[in-house]
Amino acid sequence: MSLQMSEAEGAVKVEEWQQTFYAPDSGIQSGATTIRDEDSVSASAGENATDLEAQYSLTRAQRVRAAMFPETLVEGETALTAHSNPDQPTNVQRLAEPSQLLKTAIVHLINYQDDAELATRAVPELTKLLADEDQVVVNKAALIVNQLTRKEASRRVLMQSPQMVSAVVRAMQNTGDLETARCAASVLHSLSHQREGLLAIFKSGGIPALVRMLSSPMESVLFYAITTLHNLLLHQEGAKMAVRLADGLQRMVPLLKKTNPKFLAITTDCLQLLSYGNQESKLIILANGGPESLVFIMRNHNYEKLLWTTSRVLKVLSVCPSNKPAIVDAGGMQALGQHLTGSSQRLTQNCLWTLRNLSDAATKQEGLDGLLQILVSQLGSDDVNMLTCATGILSNLTCNNARNKALVTQSGGVEALIHAVLRAGEKEDVAEPAVCALRHLTSRHPDAELAQNAVRLHYGIPAITKLLGQPHYWPVVKATVGLIRNLALCPANQAPLRESGTIPRLVNLLLKAHQETQRHGSGAQQTYQDGVRMEEIVEGCTGALHILARDPINRGEIASMQTIPLFVQLLYSYVENIKRVSAGVLCELALDKQCAEMIDAEGASAPLMELLHSPNEGIATYAAAVLFRISEDKSSDYRKRVSVELTHSLFKHDPAAWEMAHAAMPLDPGYIPDDLDVVYPPYGYSDLPMDGLPLDAELHEQYMPEMTYDPRQVYPNPL
Repeated sequence: MSLQMSEAEGAVKVEEWQQTFYAPDSGIQSGATTIRDEDSVSASAGENATDLEAQYSLTRAQRVRAAMFPETLVEGETALTAHSNPDQPTNVQRLAEPSQLLKTAIVHLINYQDDAELATRAVPELTKLLADEDQVVVNKAALIVNQLTRKEASRRVLMQSPQMVSAVVRAMQNTGDLETARCAASVLHSLSHQREGLLAIFKSGGIPALVRMLSSPMESVLFYAITTLHNLLLHQEGAKMAVRLADGLQRMVPLLKKTNPKFLAITTDCLQLLSYGNQESKLIILANGGPESLVFIMRNHNYEKLLWTTSRVLKVLSVCPSNKPAIVDAGGMQALGQHLTGSSQRLTQNCLWTLRNLSDAATKQEGLDGLLQILVSQLGSDDVNMLTCATGILSNLTCNNARNKALVTQSGGVEALIHAVLRAGEKEDVAEPAVCALRHLTSRHPDAELAQNAVRLHYGIPAITKLLGQPHYWPVVKATVGLIRNLALCPANQAPLRESGTIPRLVNLLLKAHQETQRHGSGAQQTYQDGVRMEEIVEGCTGALHILARDPINRGEIASMQTIPLFVQLLYSYVENIKRVSAGVLCELALDKQCAEMIDAEGASAPLMELLHSPNEGIATYAAAVLFRISEDKSSDYRKRVSVELTHSLFKHDPAAWEMAHAAMPLDPGYIPDDLDVVYPPYGYSDLPMDGLPLDAELHEQYMPEMTYDPRQVYPNPL
């Protein structure tokens, strides 16, 4: 018994001993032969070497075949690689790659041929089934055709069969089953990704059917229909006209009430494609409430692609005279202004162009304070397109709007516009609207004098005067002349204007423009350069010299340039406003006795007497003042005759004033109005490209003038 216990305890001890540091059996219990460790290692190494030699005994051809065509290996057999790093391919594996690609291509080709053969055999039968009277049969057939379109080979076979495409179209529009309609619409959607498929859909009359599907209650049908129509509009010639004829616009505009942003992005892009360059389409969108829905999207969505496509539609509509007020009234200016900061460049650029086009219809719009401040900040941009739009919008929004003028002035707009003019250089598309905006800010609002002083304090006078001397782009010249006139209203600006050489430049422009008008003779044929009538330049330069002549030193310089004969000649002009400003400048010059004598010597009395009877009160008043001043050194009888003529002409329609005038003193020169504005009719110029997309060729928008409609001007017709 004790012997058995000792044997059991020995076995346990051997197991414990093996589990500590000694893996091999000592042989005490098992009787195994005991060998040294180094003998064991050398023996196992010899065995491994033998195995490796056996594995490498495979020929090179076998290893190459195993790499290139692994399917030829016997099951369970693997080819040995001589590569130590499994993460990097061996040379044999690199050489095998082309053959593997070729094998894959062959497999695909076999499958493609199988798909094509299957579809070719199935098409005639499926075409018949799609025309079956049993709607269940039609549904199953449509389901099978839909499955076939998911593979390229069978899809190509289907689109090459006009009968099949026509059958799908008929099934889609005739069925009352929504699932059948969904399958058919899905088929057309799949076909529309190839030009051949688009042509097949177009020829089979698919467009009217797809347009009808836009009224489907099923969302997936709507998606397939609008996406297929979108592909057709983009790539199929004649599709736009077909959609219009099928009343596609009338079906699409109500879809803008949907909430899915991706669906809306496709829908709005369809509207842009249909309305671009087509006035009738723009009016249909308007009649169906399009502007309001588009503005709602701009205000309430944040999906960038949707905002971008919507802004493209609004940009096209913004050149339509009928859509403009509708967009503005719907809050379009404010909604577009939301995206001028923190948005993608393409969205910001579209919003800016649209705002520029709308801005002449928004001069009375309220709630634009934030937009105006953003525009002032954007005047610091180095982007020419952004600068062009910002200056143009500010020019229009400050036209005849005292509140906007004051806000822009208080927001540092004068300084920003001057810097824009300096950076613009010879870029007329920036210089012209920037100068126009400055012209608006410097007249007819409570802070006008502040703006006039700000131009001087920010060193703007030399830069502005320089615009008169560079190679003449007449719209810029016309705007600059009007700005100089406004600046001259501030007495502190008179000397700086004189010192910057304004007077000789104005006189030279006046002479040049007058010569152009004389060359064309009578007023029946007006002289245009760069779209500007030379009569407007004559009027503007004379009006600016009129205000500058309030300063005695300026008065002497103007007279010294032999201008009086020209001013007297201009009294005979057929243009009312030229007569008025000519009489006005002569009125100022006549304050100087020597100038008064020169005016009289040029025979001004005769035309001035005639102008006393002018229905234009300004002309008659100025003429009376000049006559009074040049008669001061004449005999008392002459002065009395002039006085009688003056009172008779000025008060002939007012008997009470007539009686008072006989007992009154002669006309007080100080009564003459001195704040008459120069008329500047609208002008226009073309857009600059904004992004990679083609720019609307029709996006040419005129800036509003700082004056009312001028019946003498031939205005461009709206596009």
